[in-house]
Amino acid sequence: MSLTVPAATRSRARAKVFPGAAEALRDVLADGQTIAVGGFGLCGIPEALIAALRDSGVTGLTVISNNAGVDGFGLGQLLSTRQIRKMISSYVGENKEFERQYLAGELELEFNPQGTLAERLRAGGAGIPAFFTRTGYGTIVADGKETREFDGQHYVMETALRADVSLVKAWKADTAGNLVFRKTARNFNPAVAMAGKTCVAEVEEIVEIGSIDPDHVHLPGIYVDRIVLNATPEKRIEQRTVRAGGN
Repeated sequence: MSLTVPAATRSRARAKVFPGAAEALRDVLADGQTIAVGGFGLCGIPEALIAALRDSGVTGLTVISNNAGVDGFGLGQLLSTRQIRKMISSYVGENKEFERQYLAGELELEFNPQGTLAERLRAGGAGIPAFFTRTGYGTIVADGKETREFDGQHYVMETALRADVSLVKAWKADTAGNLVFRKTARNFNPAVAMAGKTCVAEVEEIVEIGSIDPDHVHLPGIYVDRIVLNATPEKRIEQRTVRAGGN
């Protein structure tokens, strides 16, 4: 399905498209910011934007992400360069440098159950300041947090997460920023996009506005401020498992 779009609308939409990741981030980054990054493991991570964030040299960052990549790739690159001050995460395995910095007291960690992290991001994008969940009640996750009882069950209050800048990865975008994600690479990306004051999306294909059927849009362009094309991402496999040789 293709829609007829006025030329003026197409021209305004193209203003969201930047020639590269460095250009898209150049005037939105600053030391001490909170950055939200989409992805799950190495699936659906904005590889080019993470590399540009590393190369920008900004420091003292608080990074919200399900995990911190692996050593030398993904967010692991920013740990190597000591640009991250604090991680707000769910799964923190697969990264020896993360472990070393945390155990040495060099890296602050705010640990979240995975569903709680997703809901905190969703709440941030929806303008909901806080919510109650049963997850984590009676554990260290609830330490220092308000708890309440509803209908005989105990709940922990969790606050929403908002970011200064969100970096996300999608499969396809039109020039207005409407995004289509591919299979499991959708993961945390929509919630991360909505939770950021400024959202930059890295995509594998950019098409003209009106080329994507509205029913196929996973995230409306109202949430996306800038778009970067990365047509050939590496898409590294976190743990490659193959069958042993022989018959």
